[in-house]
Amino acid sequence: MPQIDTLDLIVLVVLLVGSVAYFTKGTYWAIEKNPYATSYGATSDAKNGKTRDILKKLDETGKNCVIFYGSQTGTAEDYASRLAKEGSQRFGLKTMVADLEEYDFDNLDGFPEDKVAFFVLATYGEGEPTDNAVEFYQFVTGEDVSFDKGDDRPLASLKYVTFGLGNNTYEHYNAMVRNVDTALTKLGAKRIGTAGEGDDGAGTMEEDFLAWKEPMWVALAEEMGLEERETHYEPVFSVIEQESMSPEDESVYVGEPNQYHLGEGGKGPYSAHNPYIAPIAESRELFTVKDRNCLHMEIDIAGSGMSYQTGDHIAVWPTNPGVEVDRFLEVLGLAKKRHTVIRIKGLDVTAKVPFPTPTTYDATFRFYLEICAPVSRQFVASLAAFAPDEKSKAELVRLGNDKDYFHDKIASQCLNIAQVLQSLTSTPFSSVPFSLLIEGINKIQPRYYSISSSSLVHKDRVGITAVVESIRIPGATHVVKGVTTNYLLALKQKQHGEPELDSHDLKYAITGPRNKYDGIYVPVHIRHSNFKLPSDPAKPVIMIGPGTGVAPFRGFIQERAAQAAGGEKVGMTVLFYGCRNRNEDFLYREEWGTYQAKLGDSLQIITAFSREAAEKVYVQHRLRENAQMVNNLLKQKANLYVCGDAANMAREVNVVLAQIISEQRNLPLAKGEEEVKHMRSSGAYQEDVWS
Repeated sequence: MPQIDTLDLIVLVVLLVGSVAYFTKGTYWAIEKNPYATSYGATSDAKNGKTRDILKKLDETGKNCVIFYGSQTGTAEDYASRLAKEGSQRFGLKTMVADLEEYDFDNLDGFPEDKVAFFVLATYGEGEPTDNAVEFYQFVTGEDVSFDKGDDRPLASLKYVTFGLGNNTYEHYNAMVRNVDTALTKLGAKRIGTAGEGDDGAGTMEEDFLAWKEPMWVALAEEMGLEERETHYEPVFSVIEQESMSPEDESVYVGEPNQYHLGEGGKGPYSAHNPYIAPIAESRELFTVKDRNCLHMEIDIAGSGMSYQTGDHIAVWPTNPGVEVDRFLEVLGLAKKRHTVIRIKGLDVTAKVPFPTPTTYDATFRFYLEICAPVSRQFVASLAAFAPDEKSKAELVRLGNDKDYFHDKIASQCLNIAQVLQSLTSTPFSSVPFSLLIEGINKIQPRYYSISSSSLVHKDRVGITAVVESIRIPGATHVVKGVTTNYLLALKQKQHGEPELDSHDLKYAITGPRNKYDGIYVPVHIRHSNFKLPSDPAKPVIMIGPGTGVAPFRGFIQERAAQAAGGEKVGMTVLFYGCRNRNEDFLYREEWGTYQAKLGDSLQIITAFSREAAEKVYVQHRLRENAQMVNNLLKQKANLYVCGDAANMAREVNVVLAQIISEQRNLPLAKGEEEVKHMRSSGAYQEDVWS
C-alpha cells in the first residue's frame, strides 16, 4: 500500500478545510459580532431578534422619518435625538433615531418616497468616519457601491437631510457630511434644505445647529406637506420609582456600565461598549510646581485579552465629582431621594434608554449623565415651563431666545445646567420631569488619551500622560475642573496615601459602584489608531509634540531605543519638544538620557522653553531654525508626526513646514503647500491633535 507523505497530507487537509468553508460559509469559525451592542449590555441583533433592515423597521414601527447618527463623543447622537423629538412634536412626524452601525444599506434604493432620512454625521480625526459609521461610509462612498435594484440612479426615491459636526482646525473640515452628501446626490437622492455644518473649532457648534435647523424645517414641511402645530412637552421615557427595591438589590445598577459588570467583575471581550476594570500599576506627578499637575500613569491590561500597538489611544471611563452630583440633586429637589430606585422605559418602541435600568437618581448623575458639560441654549429654553417662579421662568425664556445674552451669562462662563438653575433661585426645580433631563443631558463619554508607552517594551502596561485641567475663566466665580483628569488625580492621591489636595473638594467616588474599583482601579478600553511608526525602523522620523503632545513620542522613542538595543538599524529620530520652563514642566526629562544612550547620534531632541526668555519660543520656531535639517530628512522620505493643540501649534507647524520646503528647494510657496498636502494624503505627515 503506498504511503501518504507529509506534502500529500497537507494538500488533503487544505482541500478538506476549503470544502467545509465553501459549503458552510465559514459558520464554524466565524467571528461573532460584538455582543456588547450598547453600553448597557444588549446582545447582538441576531440574538435579540432585531432586524438590520431599516425599511422593515420603519414599516414595523409605523415611522416615516429616521434620523441616523454617526457619533464619537455623543454630540451627534444628542442632535439626532433632539431632531427626532422636535420633528414629532412640531410637525407630527413619526420619528425614530438609529445608530448607523445597527443597519445595512444595500436596500436603500427601496426607501419610500413618502418618508425621509436624516444623517447627522460627526467627522473624526483627519476626515475619518466615527467608529459607528465606518461601514456605512465605506458602502455609500465606495466606487463599486451596488443596491438591490441596480438602477443608474438607485436612490432617486430617497429624500434626505444632513447636518455635519466638524472642527475647522482640522484640514478635512466636516469631510464626512460633505462626502456623504456628494455620494447620495450622485446616486440620485434628493437633499432637503442645505447640508448643515457645525464648527466645534470656532466654538459655534450649538448656534450653527440652531441656525441651520429652522430653515431646514421650513423646507421639509414644504416638501412633505407638513403643518406646524403648537407644542408642549411630551416625555420620551417613563420614570417610575420602585419603592419595593433597594440599591443593594443585585438587579439594580448603581454605576455598573452594563449587565456583565453586575456580578463580581466584568466579563470580556472588552471594547468601546464594555470597559475593562484595570488596576493602576503606577502613578506619579511629572510637574515640579505646586499649582499645576501632570500625571503619568501605567494601566495594567494583563489578562484582559486587550492589546495595543504603539501610537494607539486608551479611553478612560470617568466618574462625575460628588460636589456636582450633590448640586444636581439639590437643585432638582431630589437630595432626599438620591438612593431611590427608578425604573426607566422608553414610551416608544424605538426609544432607547441611554443607560442601564433599574438604577438610582444618585447613580444616574454620578456615573451615567454628562452633568458637568456646558449647557445648550435649546435645553435651557425647554426648562422654562417647569420653573418654580415667574422670575426664573422669564430669565430662562430670555436665555433661550437671546443668543448674545446666553453667551454672556452662560456659555462664556462654562456653566453646567445645575449651576445655571442654582444662579436663578434658591427654590428647587422639583417640577422638571426626570425624562426631560435624560433627553437633554448627554450620556457620559469616555475620554481618549494618546498612549505614552511602547507595546514592544510594555505589552501589558499602557502609559497615560495627562495634564490635570483647572481653568480660571475671567469674570467667573468658579473654576472649571476637568472631570476625568481630576478623577485620575484623586486616584493617584489615594494610591500614594496623599490627602485630597484639591481645594474645591470634588470628592470622587473612586472606589466605584459597590466598591468594585477599590484597590485603585479604573474602567478603560483601547482604541486603535493610524498614528504609527514606519514599519521599517531605518526610516527617519520627525516628531513635533509640545506639552503632553509628547505622549505618543515617548512611546515611539522607547520603541526605537529597544529596536536599537536589539541590534536593528534605526534611522534618524528627531523630537521637537516644548514646555514653559525646563525646571517646572519638562516631561520625562530624566528618561531622555536613557534613550539617548541606546540610540546615540540617531536621536536628537530639540527643545523650546516658552517662559524662560523675554520673547516666547515655541516648537514651530525651532522647526524654522532647523529648516535645512528638516528639509534634508524629508528628502530622505522621513515621516513627520504632530501631536498636541490643533488650533494653534499644529496649524502653525503646517504653515512653517510649507515655508521650509518652499525656501529650501527654491519653490513657490504654493508648491511647498502642495508638497505638504501630498505628504498628508500619502501618510508621510500624520497628526494626533485636539482642539
